[in-house]
Amino acid sequence: MKIVIVDRDGTINVEREGYIQTPEEWEPLPGSLDAIARLNHAGFHVVIAANMPGLGRGLFDVSALNAIHARMNKQLSAVGGRVEAVFFCPHAPDEGCNCRKPLPGLFLQIGERYKVDLKNVHAVGDSIRDVQAAAAAGCVPHLVLTGMGAPASTNPLPPEFPRGTRVHTDLAEFATTFIAEAEAAAQSAPKPPNAP
Repeated sequence: MKIVIVDRDGTINVEREGYIQTPEEWEPLPGSLDAIARLNHAGFHVVIAANMPGLGRGLFDVSALNAIHARMNKQLSAVGGRVEAVFFCPHAPDEGCNCRKPLPGLFLQIGERYKVDLKNVHAVGDSIRDVQAAAAAGCVPHLVLTGMGAPASTNPLPPEFPRGTRVHTDLAEFATTFIAEAEAAAQSAPKPPNAP
C-alpha cells in the first residue's frame, strides 16, 4: 500500500488561533483538496496525522471533531478525493504522551496499521513539529509554507529542521512534484522478466 502522511491545520485547511472547534470553521486552503484527489488518482492513500490539543483542553469533543472531518470528507468527495484515515493526538501539551508531534508516535501507529516501511513514506506538514516527527519516524519530510509555523528563512532552512527536509509553497505544489517524481521513478524501474 502506497501512502502519504499529511498534517491537517495549516496544510490542508486554514489554521486558526484557538483551534478549529466547529465544522463551520473548517475551510480548505486553495488547491489542497484537489492535491489530495490527484495523489489518490496517482495511486496513493492519504492519511492525516494531527495534534488535536483542543480535545485535551476540553475546547471541543470527539463528536465535534467527527463533524469537522465529515465536512472535510464531503468537500473532498466533491472533487474526487478521499482521506484514508485520521490519526490524531488528543492530548494537551503537558500530558507527556508519545503521540504528540514532534514525537513520532502517530507516524509509528500509521506504519503499524498499514504494514508499511516508513522510510519509503513521504510526510507533509507546515511546522517544524511536523517535519521533526516525520524524520524521527524515518519518513521523508516535506514542509509547506501555508500555516503559522513557516520559518523566516527556507534557503537554507534553520538548523533545527531535519536534514533533507524538502520545501514546497503549498500542498498543491508538493502533489505536482511528488507525482511527477513517482511516475519518473516507476518508468525507470527495471522491468521484471517476461514483462511486455
